[in-house]
Amino acid sequence: MGFLGKLFGKKEEDKAKKSGKVAVAAAAKSNQIPPEKVGLDGQFDESGLAKRVAQALDEANISDNVGLWVAQTGSTVVLKYNSDAQSIISRAEQVAKGVDGATAVKTVPNS
Repeated sequence: MGFLGKLFGKKEEDKAKKSGKVAVAAAAKSNQIPPEKVGLDGQFDESGLAKRVAQALDEANISDNVGLWVAQTGSTVVLKYNSDAQSIISRAEQVAKGVDGATAVKTVPNS
């Protein structure tokens, strides 16, 4: 299981596998939804950006065996992490910045 399954469940992992890679700009335009709300299947999803970031972390082979959580506030990706994720947080931040629809990335240490 990767970040996507760990954070959002097996159903979302299955959806991602079934749908393949989503063209966010095209899906946003054709469905008239903001890019940050495009889900794994190209349809509206309130947490679409966070799910696509989790998927991107999996594709980048970043270990999900650390305390790292992905959320979103609008088009800003929020990466909350424990001290055991300190070694991967900068790489996770770079991956998140590269996901379509992300305008900013905020890292928040878990206190």
